[in-house]
Amino acid sequence: MDDRLYIDPELVQFYDLENEGGDDVDFIMRFVGDARSVLDLGCGTGALTAMLADGRAVTGADPAPAMLDVARKRPGGEHVEWVEGDARSLRLGKGFDLVLLTGHAFQVFLTEEDQRAALDTIAAHLAPGGCFIFDSRNPLAKEWLQWGPDDSRRTIAHPTFGLVEAWNDAVQDAASGIVTYDTFYRVPADGWQFHARSRIAFPAQERLAAMMTEAGLAVDRWLGSWQGAAYAPDMGEIIPIGRKA
Repeated sequence: MDDRLYIDPELVQFYDLENEGGDDVDFIMRFVGDARSVLDLGCGTGALTAMLADGRAVTGADPAPAMLDVARKRPGGEHVEWVEGDARSLRLGKGFDLVLLTGHAFQVFLTEEDQRAALDTIAAHLAPGGCFIFDSRNPLAKEWLQWGPDDSRRTIAHPTFGLVEAWNDAVQDAASGIVTYDTFYRVPADGWQFHARSRIAFPAQERLAAMMTEAGLAVDRWLGSWQGAAYAPDMGEIIPIGRKA
């Protein structure tokens, strides 16, 4: 994990301001049902993780100490087992009723080898009868085309800096399909500017299906949105829901 957007406290301070939750959080809170144990891989600052911990045994894992520092201090964080660990190699030696990897965290794995390793980790932590869910943006939707400065420019209310200007820029490598995107935050009052460069992969649904089969996972449903619509090539999301094969 070498992405400043997640490991540098100067940038992590903006994360929750830009990720307040939405349809994905609402869906997961309904989907969790009567699951008694949950593993949240790539939990980030732990907002969803802490919500899930009400009456459940919940573990949140993330490779970025700066994100976990925020997670431990949030309301409800004391009820979560926080683990610094990489979803490609994490092995906790126990199973969970639900394993999730949301917030498009799967896309930080840039190679098929790393993607398969993350799927192996999901399989390794599923208890008998347990299920998994994760999300990845559909490459056919080409969402990165809307990540240019003009389309992405926005204003964020920061509790210390006041109004902060934010924008992105992005370019796709045609050969690999990997998108490199820059995130900028500028404080107009004093001219401070924070910047991070990130890289994410956009695996196709067909390749994801093949890798999950190789990892011993079976998909029961493919969704194309967090509103619950079935996957179709023109949908923005790829959301598999399944279990061990």
